[in-house]
Amino acid sequence: MSTTTITSEKTTANTQSTPVPITVAYGDGIGPEIMQATLDIIKAAGANVAIEIIEIGEKVYLSGNSAGIAPEAWESLRRTKVFLKAPITTPQGGGFKSLNVTTRKMLGLYANVRPCVSYHPFVATKHPVMDVIIVRENEEDLYAGIEHQQTPEVVQCLKLITRPGTEKIVRYAFEYARQYGRKKVTCFSKDNIMKQTDGLFHKVFDEIGEEYPDLEKEHWIVDIGAAKLADTPENFDVIVMPNLYGDILSDVAAQITGSVGLAGSANIGEEVAMFEAIHGSAPRRAGQNLANPSGLLLGAVQMLVHIGQGDIAERVHNAWLKTLEDGIHTYDIFQEGVSKEKVGTKEFAQAVIARVGQKPSQLKAVSYANAQKTIQVKLKPAVPVKMETVGVDVFLYCEDRDAQKLGEKLETIKSEDFKLYMVTNRGVKVYPNGLPETFCTDHWRVRFKAEKHVNYTQIIKLLQQVTEGGFEIIKTENLCRFDGVDVFSAGQGA
Repeated sequence: MSTTTITSEKTTANTQSTPVPITVAYGDGIGPEIMQATLDIIKAAGANVAIEIIEIGEKVYLSGNSAGIAPEAWESLRRTKVFLKAPITTPQGGGFKSLNVTTRKMLGLYANVRPCVSYHPFVATKHPVMDVIIVRENEEDLYAGIEHQQTPEVVQCLKLITRPGTEKIVRYAFEYARQYGRKKVTCFSKDNIMKQTDGLFHKVFDEIGEEYPDLEKEHWIVDIGAAKLADTPENFDVIVMPNLYGDILSDVAAQITGSVGLAGSANIGEEVAMFEAIHGSAPRRAGQNLANPSGLLLGAVQMLVHIGQGDIAERVHNAWLKTLEDGIHTYDIFQEGVSKEKVGTKEFAQAVIARVGQKPSQLKAVSYANAQKTIQVKLKPAVPVKMETVGVDVFLYCEDRDAQKLGEKLETIKSEDFKLYMVTNRGVKVYPNGLPETFCTDHWRVRFKAEKHVNYTQIIKLLQQVTEGGFEIIKTENLCRFDGVDVFSAGQGA
């Protein structure tokens, strides 16, 4: 591992005397080129950092490490707690884990922050007035990656939404809005369908929102919210979302500003933070001095703010805006009649460096004067609840698609504690009183309910009866009641 201290002769804007340690990975594909350009620019602006270089990505994968990162690299990240990462290439085929997902989850990087800004008229866009911050939950949801093939026909992916995970990301979004002078925070969810998981996300958003009377709050169902974002993004300010929606819509939002290639990203945890571009490694463009370093550079701007060098971040960001405004563009955003000069990666970096200390005259200059502190969130203490088990869903494998026949056979199970309530297939009630038109697979959910609280010993006894009845059990889910309220979904049509 190599260590490099970057300081600059132009230190008048930066009063820190001790370099801040950061970990840097040059990545794959275009990564080394755009990383070098980024480091050259922040150095010229006066960044005071001590760099530890680690190797991650394709070479590490192909050496036999399926995680794409070596143990000594983890040691650097845990020591510096700041990671500036270029894009990497994950080899195709099974057995290779996403390094981004691994890093975010193992280091607790719960908040993904993606500014999506239009730079009209210097970057072509259908939405000239757009300045949206997407705050994406970064650790849970479907990205927990818990999947199982349960029957020959059915595969399951568990969607996990937690109260503390949701509270952290929602509170972060409100704190971010307040610190950066934003006016409104919007929540996207799909709680009209996923009433428990997305319902919890929306509920926590409403609860926490009450603590921020100075900010406007609103909620959109994610599908119509996405449509509104794509159509009239100027109506949004800060948007907070669960992981999957945030991943998809942050790319959409970045693209409708003019280019995904201009978007940087911050991944914030309680102790560690990672900064990157949102685009990939683009191996077909590697080594050609073509790539636009802007996404990684704007990720580095977020990093500089995070480590307390907001004055340097401001100098870098405004120099970059001035470069766009002066028409010095890489191939991906070059427009005849708008752009003045098409340049390569190195030349673009030199153009930004030449403008350090300048501000744009048409684009809005940025200021990080109010962003000199890292956002910290504190969770409320957990509130005790009375938890009762009032039933169990037993999932069965059965190739026979006759729901009526299956239900009648299940009726022969006589339990002292439970009664058969319904049978569903892919969430739709098919017994009793199902419809013959409903298509069924080999994966069935059988709901047994109890008249009063039951324990797991009673559930085990029921499962033994089901097994003795000739049924093949896949898994079970307890049906719970918290403080007298059922906290499980009904069946469609029940």
